[in-house]
Amino acid sequence: SGAAPSTEAADVVDDRYEKIPSPIVGTMYQKPSPDADNFIKVGDVVEPGQTLCLVEAMKLFNEIEAEFKCRIIEILKDDATPVEYGESLFLVERL
Repeated sequence: SGAAPSTEAADVVDDRYEKIPSPIVGTMYQKPSPDADNFIKVGDVVEPGQTLCLVEAMKLFNEIEAEFKCRIIEILKDDATPVEYGESLFLVERL
């Protein structure tokens, strides 16, 4: 893109990567149940519609799905942590 580097350090992310935000306020879970494996791990390639995590809000579990094919670069939230609306959950590389 050739733009000058942003001065806001918190937002400096490689141009190739995108953040997947939480669509709701709630608690993020990386696995469907406590004894199950995580839905995804860093390095996974996910397909559109694949579940990335759950966000529980008022006892409703909302599946957060990939909207495009991508590789998981970083998982930005720990399991069972509160998330805000619009807060970034994953850093991904669109494929």
